[in-house]
Amino acid sequence: MSIHEECGVFGVISPDLCDIASIVYYGLYALQHRGQESCGVVVNNDGVFTSHKDLGLVSEVFNKDVLAKLGQGRLAVGHVRYGTMGGNSRNNCQPIEVNHQKGCMALAHNGNLANAGELRSNLELSGAIFHTTSDTETIAYVVTKERLRSNSMEEALSASMKILDGAYSLVLMTSQKLICARDPYGFRPLCYGRTADGSYVVSSESCALSAVGAEFVRDVEPGEIIVFTREGIKSIKEHCHHKRKRMCIFEFIYFARPDSTIDCVSVHGARLRAGELLANYHPAKSDIVIGVPDSGLDAALGFSRASGIPYGIGLVKNKYIGRTFISPGQDTRLDQVRIKLSAVEESVKGKSVVLVDDSIVRGTTSQRIVRLLKEVGAKEIHMRISAPPFLHPCYYGTDIDSEEDLIACQHSVEEIAKIIGVDSLGYLPLDELGTLIGSHEYCSACFDNDYPTLIPSDICKYKFENKLSQKQK
Repeated sequence: MSIHEECGVFGVISPDLCDIASIVYYGLYALQHRGQESCGVVVNNDGVFTSHKDLGLVSEVFNKDVLAKLGQGRLAVGHVRYGTMGGNSRNNCQPIEVNHQKGCMALAHNGNLANAGELRSNLELSGAIFHTTSDTETIAYVVTKERLRSNSMEEALSASMKILDGAYSLVLMTSQKLICARDPYGFRPLCYGRTADGSYVVSSESCALSAVGAEFVRDVEPGEIIVFTREGIKSIKEHCHHKRKRMCIFEFIYFARPDSTIDCVSVHGARLRAGELLANYHPAKSDIVIGVPDSGLDAALGFSRASGIPYGIGLVKNKYIGRTFISPGQDTRLDQVRIKLSAVEESVKGKSVVLVDDSIVRGTTSQRIVRLLKEVGAKEIHMRISAPPFLHPCYYGTDIDSEEDLIACQHSVEEIAKIIGVDSLGYLPLDELGTLIGSHEYCSACFDNDYPTLIPSDICKYKFENKLSQKQK
């Protein structure tokens, strides 16, 4: 078990016909860290949808010929996926497209529904036929069903939000509209910007706006629906302020890119503060502070500044390999640690090292990294984690669906330190999470068991595709 990214969504509406597929391509490239299993783009040219979706990284799935075949358009949506519900198959690639008597729709989704199983069961009993095993298709069915009795797609989406429960940041395209929505809890980030030529761009993170030359306008509010048309923008806040905001705190610790700003909070700044807090709560007499690339680097810098211990580069990441979390098996993941990271002997040999990382899930990867440093001569290793211990599953878009393999559920901090081979281990205190973002409007259920929604009865990621032998009789 490991922490996986969720997904990244992206959409563009342009006042003029343009090479819009390339804009989405660059936006998805900037969001690649959020999902590396598959990706897709749907282009809308005067109501005609053209799409390309496949397994792999953005650079593998798209090239000049593919982008040229997508053609020009005024609207487009895109998606990068790591599936927290449903397996890694072409069927589950997004955006999902729907052809309906009320018009075409393309839908991209980041998050995870807490009531997906119940909704899907009810839809199937009423005659719906599913082609994927992801909860995104469930959202598409609900919206389409509501569209039959609604005057517009935004009205249908608003009605659907009364039914959907859980995490969802959505970008939806019709023949003439680009629509985005964020669930009332605001679990996952969503923002929009504007380019100099008057195009509007919707993205999971602000870093992708910069990548396509768009200026950040603002975050989408929890519960808000925003409709973009050639005539302008309409904001619908019918579902705003009905729930306590519960932004996923792990977006700031790990998921998001450090150059992104989420809900007016700098991700880089939040990670610096995490490192500073670690230095105050868990000081160490060491010669150097190093971070595990990439998400541990900012916190390591914060630790260094607060402690006065010099910051250095002790681990180098191979930039041409994806995150270890996409590996299908434990043996493969172990091999990839050595392929992905190498230790800088000159920095750590004969020294006492503070090693900063964002989390320990199972402990195997941490154990391997510690071994790399010891092999090149690190004298002592004091590990500091910029998050509290993982103790509970996540139902809102993080691939932790069981406590069974969470090392912190089975062992004390001292035991974990011994298992992974470090001289000391310190976690970020749970009650300091609010300090990272300057508020207490966050979800930390994976750390403290405080779930904002009802807990799903069936939490298995592959519950819609289990083998016959695994199904209940």
